[in-house]
Amino acid sequence: MEEERKKHFILVHGMCHGAWCWYKLATLLRSAGQRVTALDLAASGVHPKCLNELRSFSDYYAPLMEAMASIPSGERVVLVGHSYGGYGIALAAEKFPEKVSVAVFVSAAMPSISAPLSTMDQEFFKRYPPEFFMDSKFFISQDPQICSTSIALGPNYMKAKLYQLCPLEDLMLATMLVRPGIWLQDDPTSGDMVTKENYGSVSRVFISCKEDLCLEEDFQHWMIAESPGVEVKEIEAADHMVMLSKPKELCNLLLEIANNYK
Repeated sequence: MEEERKKHFILVHGMCHGAWCWYKLATLLRSAGQRVTALDLAASGVHPKCLNELRSFSDYYAPLMEAMASIPSGERVVLVGHSYGGYGIALAAEKFPEKVSVAVFVSAAMPSISAPLSTMDQEFFKRYPPEFFMDSKFFISQDPQICSTSIALGPNYMKAKLYQLCPLEDLMLATMLVRPGIWLQDDPTSGDMVTKENYGSVSRVFISCKEDLCLEEDFQHWMIAESPGVEVKEIEAADHMVMLSKPKELCNLLLEIANNYK
């Protein structure tokens, strides 16, 4: 009976971050008796790869796909993606729909089954021009075999737009641990896409953070409108890094969601 109540949460971080950003939430979930896997995506956290080794979504999300492949047949997990990690849990749900009880998008990119993955990036950059990112630095790939843009988050941007409601200690920790991140363009020939049959069959929940200045409410509402039928939850007074600014509230909400989906 105890094992039936125990859920397995797989936590997928956002761009430039790593498994370290889940340290508060992972502690709370494990203290509540849950299983937790917080992993570093390629070229993130302490993962040994470098950005210039990444050629596709498949390269970047390989650690997540390896974790999903290792889940025994018959077991189902709760996928939790934050920010850019939403692409990852969508692709994991596409490839392993039978292993996912629910995919939870925590103020995260939530692809629509009716549009290419790149549609979301195009909409994002229409709303958020380069100057929005303040002191962050952008770098265009010079490799003719890959079309990508990398970003190094600036400390002023992080303080003003990502961590504005977080404890100062968490902002300091982040400035020490973030690595440059990369925007990859989807390639139809790579198989990195989502379909109604797989991804669309998985239960999805979007958690809206009301004080998010990175993915603002109107953009969150646009993503939700593009995905009819998605359940929506809200956390008041939460910034983009809700797992650090409101870890108890997020933990309780995730436990509630997990118990509603088998």
